[in-house]
Amino acid sequence: MPKPDELIVNIAALVESGRSSRMSLTVVAGGAVITGRLAPEAVWRQRVSEVLTDSAQLNEFSAVFGAPEEKDGPPTHLHFHVARILQGTVGIPETGGMYRIAIEDVSAWTVGDFSYSDH
Repeated sequence: MPKPDELIVNIAALVESGRSSRMSLTVVAGGAVITGRLAPEAVWRQRVSEVLTDSAQLNEFSAVFGAPEEKDGPPTHLHFHVARILQGTVGIPETGGMYRIAIEDVSAWTVGDFSYSDH
């Protein structure tokens, strides 16, 4: 998206300001369909840091995800948690993942998350 959609920027800003993680969103970015719940960047970073801290092999990277610096202007990224990349009838990973997507890379979106089933 050369100029990010004002609606999705406003949704991201509302999530950031309210420290809410209840907004479900599905986006198309780089040809991938990603569905899940949005989280404020600080919450997302904290969770990623916790996961890395608990990893014997990756714990040295946890510090990279420390608290974000205060930024002026609208959000530039969406921070998904409990998210999945949809591939046919399968969601990858099954348990949900943590994704950071540049808003300018979103080519389509809808409110809500898609469910999937192999039935």
